[in-house]
Amino acid sequence: MAILTRRTLLKSLAAAPAVVALGRPGIARAAEFDLKYGNNLPVTHPLNVRAQEAVERIAKETNGRVQIQIFPNNQLGGDTDMLSQVRSGGITFFTPSALVIATLVPAAAINAVGFAFADYDQVWGAMDGKVGAQVRAEIAKVNLYAFEKMWDNGFRQMTTSGKPIQTAADMAGLKIRVPVSPLSISMFKGLGAAPASLQFSEVYSALQTKVVDAQENPLPIIQVAKLYEVQKACALSNHIWDGFWFIANGRAWKGLPEDLQKIVAAAINDAGMKQRDDIRKLNATLQADLEAKGLAFNRTSPDSFRARLREAGFYAEWKGRFGDEAWGLLEGAVGKLA
Repeated sequence: MAILTRRTLLKSLAAAPAVVALGRPGIARAAEFDLKYGNNLPVTHPLNVRAQEAVERIAKETNGRVQIQIFPNNQLGGDTDMLSQVRSGGITFFTPSALVIATLVPAAAINAVGFAFADYDQVWGAMDGKVGAQVRAEIAKVNLYAFEKMWDNGFRQMTTSGKPIQTAADMAGLKIRVPVSPLSISMFKGLGAAPASLQFSEVYSALQTKVVDAQENPLPIIQVAKLYEVQKACALSNHIWDGFWFIANGRAWKGLPEDLQKIVAAAINDAGMKQRDDIRKLNATLQADLEAKGLAFNRTSPDSFRARLREAGFYAEWKGRFGDEAWGLLEGAVGKLA
């Protein structure tokens, strides 16, 4: 597999072939376990590059007994469709973001509590530790298996078509697109904004036609969706961190012999660690690339935003929703919130 360079990432993130399936390394014998993996990202996104490496490693180390075919770029439907398919066994593997799987497992949204994480050390300390372990246990209750290592989607940043966002006061009345997520809606309402839930496919046109004036996403998504064309300023707010859970259909996973489970898990978890590093390197270069395209950047302090959310009762509300145990684990990793 070729080395994943910055040039390769930036050139290839923008598009993927309409129909392409990855996997199935050239092994002559028929596979004993022929599995499918669906996701919503372009074929050349770091997630798919590293997943393909895992697929090839699995085929080699199992002597062809396990072969996995990758269906990238929403080929098998949207996130809701693929979540349904992995539950029914129509596909074996899926990588939903925490906000997507939270529609089924509410506890999975805990990593998206507003302004909880200061940096990646806190993120991985929590998600590779007690917080992640509890979420995996909740995922198991709906007959899905979550691999140990989350894959990175990144910290979300806020962009606007008007004046830059400097403090929480700049959020007052701001028409901002947010995902279809109760937690995101609650947070932005708490900040005094006017959030509008739209599917991601609608974001560019909504910004272009001024249905909304702002949006929030990780920098790689801002890049690939060309949102810099319809936005002027980006506040590096790091207001939410989101990642991908690599999940498997529970019945299919239990159907794999233990020796094959170990090979598959090791390959997928190792690939996830490499993908995290890919995103870290990509984020380090994307700001300069987006600035060259006309997007102005400014840094923000989380203090005014956290204070506003406390005043609005946001943290107290979500502590109640997640429960004392889960909230205690989160605060154990990031410090006092509520």
